[in-house]
Amino acid sequence: MNSTTTAPAAVTPTAVTATVESDLQIAGDILAVQHLLQPAREHPATVAEFVGLARSIAEDRASWEHLVQYDATTRWYHRLRTGPGYEVWLLSWVPGQGSGLHDHGASSGVLTVLEGELTEHTSRGRLTHRAGGQRVFAPGYAHEVVNDTLDGAVSLHVYFPGLTEMPMHSCSPAESESVPA
Repeated sequence: MNSTTTAPAAVTPTAVTATVESDLQIAGDILAVQHLLQPAREHPATVAEFVGLARSIAEDRASWEHLVQYDATTRWYHRLRTGPGYEVWLLSWVPGQGSGLHDHGASSGVLTVLEGELTEHTSRGRLTHRAGGQRVFAPGYAHEVVNDTLDGAVSLHVYFPGLTEMPMHSCSPAESESVPA
């Protein structure tokens, strides 16, 4: 028996050209299905939205600048806004004023420096916040905020949920920091 083997015919790949030019062609236009869109929230509900709220208030100087007062005998503060589950405070700081070491109980927060410079002392060290700087913190986060400069400072504080307590701690991180010789 004589057998002959034939080699398989060469396969030439054919080019498939798909013209996908955008995500809309893949997924469709989300605006065409209005019933799937989330309604815009009237009030912030996520950490990112609270950070955004603080930034938008900071940018709107006309909404807070005329309210600021400086008091050399005590820290000045003004509740600027409240909403379901949050509140916004405006604080001023004369040179040398500080908060003392404290936490915010069950509240999380966003600290935004609007004018000047503030120094934050924590168990991890010292951090300087300048105008535009923000610090986000969780419940139980202990810190001391101080105006270590020769100029006044203004800060914005968003607490969520609204602040119900501010327990003071006995030992200030600023006092426990060692000064290099």
